[in-house]
Amino acid sequence: MASHKDPDVDQATREAIVARLSDADAVVEIAIGTRTEVAESLAECGVDVIATDIRERAVPAGVTFVQDDLTDPDLAVYRGADRLFARNLPAELQRPACDVAAACGAELVFTTLG
Repeated sequence: MASHKDPDVDQATREAIVARLSDADAVVEIAIGTRTEVAESLAECGVDVIATDIRERAVPAGVTFVQDDLTDPDLAVYRGADRLFARNLPAELQRPACDVAAACGAELVFTTLG
């Protein structure tokens, strides 16, 4: 049985997220952390990608980074995005993410921890 730490499972999750989002014109990855593979893959597909996090983060070429707190967001960062997405979004950020998506008229796609 594969665990959530299994590289094949993680690769499958990344591929599924990229497939789901690659037809968008613009996306925002919420709380990118240090896992930048999805944002990088989407940028390589020609998607306009903004990545956000509460802390300063390094992002790949083709991805724009904006430091933002999802619990007190700058909605201008998210406006114009077709979709917002997050990987392993903790429970305490799920409602704020839903609120931001609704305020900006964007679809929200996320995976949860566990």
